[in-house]
Amino acid sequence: MSKYALITDYLVRFLDDEVRKTGLKKVVLGLSGGIDSAVVAVLAHRAFGDDLLCVKMPSHYSSQSSLDDADELVEKFGMRAITCDISPLLQAYENESMSNLRKGNFSARMRMAILFDVSADEGALVLGTSNKSELMLGYGTLFGDLASAINPIGDLYKSEVFELARYLDVPASIIDKPPSADLWEGQSDEEELGYTYAVLDAALRAYVEDRKTKEELIAEGHDVKLVDLIITRIYRNQFKRKMPVIAKLTSRTINHDFNYPRDITL
Repeated sequence: MSKYALITDYLVRFLDDEVRKTGLKKVVLGLSGGIDSAVVAVLAHRAFGDDLLCVKMPSHYSSQSSLDDADELVEKFGMRAITCDISPLLQAYENESMSNLRKGNFSARMRMAILFDVSADEGALVLGTSNKSELMLGYGTLFGDLASAINPIGDLYKSEVFELARYLDVPASIIDKPPSADLWEGQSDEEELGYTYAVLDAALRAYVEDRKTKEELIAEGHDVKLVDLIITRIYRNQFKRKMPVIAKLTSRTINHDFNYPRDITL
């Protein structure tokens, strides 16, 4: 059995396990037309079938190709899907002084607000679609795309997500296009980060998984600016990977010394 066959089997069982132990049977996710949400959608469809609902949430900044790619995935795998256009929400709030970053963050938070509302209507859990490369670099919006109940791909680097997508037979139109959150016209993940995911992941793996030092990474030939970038971003964005820090005042404080496994039962 191949590596990605094993990963697929594990992640499908992980999803089924984690959702059902909450007493729920359904899941929802935001389907953007990008590779991360496509992979999570296929995994969730294997685990839940028609108990998965994909929510497409385009705005006036979304590219038509992203919408077409999302539709192709839904049709190919026979997934349930609805569309909630967020353009009116954005247009009611945005103004000419807003930077692309602010518009992107606001869009991400509006989409997650919709997902959680749909999940309440469906009696479902919201699935996350952030990969490990994004999580380590803090390349995501707090309480936006980083908010979810369960994330099946958060321990897979972006380059691994591409490989898993090929194994899952995700349409080539999704796999072959440049990665983009599609938050504003012409936005590109790799242009924003300054490096391709292949280059980023090689350095990230060496630093995170192999625990190489900065000096060792540079000695191995990794670009000095790249090494500085990943180390700075990993530590600067630690707050995005944790629940809000609570000031300790009592003998048992949440997330300090009052911690229980997620699946604790009475």
